[in-house]
Amino acid sequence: QVQLVESGGGLQQAGGSLRLSCAASGRTFSSYTMGWFRQAPGKEREFVASIDCSGLSTSHADSVKGRFTISRDNVKNTLYLQMNSLKPEDTAVYYCAAHKWRHYCGIYYQEADFGSWGQGTQVTVSS
Repeated sequence: QVQLVESGGGLQQAGGSLRLSCAASGRTFSSYTMGWFRQAPGKEREFVASIDCSGLSTSHADSVKGRFTISRDNVKNTLYLQMNSLKPEDTAVYYCAAHKWRHYCGIYYQEADFGSWGQGTQVTVSS
């Protein structure tokens, strides 16, 4: 298990950019596949992006592909989500998550595959 703390959310106009960060505790961060999920008001939490342990393989939801980029720095124990060309429909609480098992390095999409979650950071995009 890792402890995760997100930061970087806030209010942004449509078309603007934000970068979310997720700081992980411990020395095992590089052993975990990581992901970003989001939950809009009145909706279920949904997959946004996933990255494998090394950072060489990534996947993004169709709704954010070409606008958002997931990345990681295994020296700084930090996960990132660069969000460009923001839209009002991107408004949500964004959560980072670590796979429930160490060394399961790949791309995962389901909430059930992730065992550690941050507290979430609010992103609001105004039109």
